[in-house]
Amino acid sequence: MKKRALVVDDNGKNLMLEKDLLEVAGFDVFEAENGATGIAIARREKPDIIIMDVRLPDMRGSEAARILRKEEETRDIPIVFVTASVMAEGREELEGITNTGFIGKPINTRTFAGEISQFIK
Repeated sequence: MKKRALVVDDNGKNLMLEKDLLEVAGFDVFEAENGATGIAIARREKPDIIIMDVRLPDMRGSEAARILRKEEETRDIPIVFVTASVMAEGREELEGITNTGFIGKPINTRTFAGEISQFIK
């Protein structure tokens, strides 16, 4: 059975790149360009993993993750934040959100899908 991933990113080029890399690796991929849509898709589709940008147009990725963590249906879905905010203060925002990971931008196109797969239990 194919793994299912949700990619949430407002940058269309990043969204397509991550989607393409995951599809080549055998994932079924859902996509969202903002936090609210990402939350709605996560609730409906219950993907195996969520790949989320930290900076989204309607809310921070960390806020979307905290909303998902409060709900029984989505609380255990791993969330990997993909962001250029690699400084300590950028990572502090993500602390305390359970079952999450972090990949810095720019992503390594050769290892991205494998890195994402490691977060799926």
